[in-house]
Amino acid sequence: QVQLVESGGGLVQAGASLRLSCAASGRTFTPITMGWFRQVPGKEREFVAAINWSGGRTDYADSVKGRFTISRDNAKNAVYLQMNSLKPEDTAVYYCAASRGTRLEDSVRKYEYWGQGTQVTVSS
Repeated sequence: QVQLVESGGGLVQAGASLRLSCAASGRTFTPITMGWFRQVPGKEREFVAAINWSGGRTDYADSVKGRFTISRDNAKNAVYLQMNSLKPEDTAVYYCAASRGTRLEDSVRKYEYWGQGTQVTVSS
């Protein structure tokens, strides 16, 4: 079992940066693929980024490529999402997720564990 807790959300203006953190705890954190998803009311949860166990492979949604960076620190059981050049359309609740698989997955169904989410609001 893995427990995930996100932090770092907030209200910022367009063009600003935020760094989200996800702290993992439980029986095992490795080997495990980690991902970030986001959701706005009335819409499905969508993939943002994923990172493999070693951190050597990452994947991003087209909408965030070049602006967001996912990273992890296995010694701290933590995953991060650095978000730069934020846009109003990035406004959402951001969720950290963990998958016991080794592939970089962009489907909600491939992740077994989820955090409670952290709100990110970008004003124009």
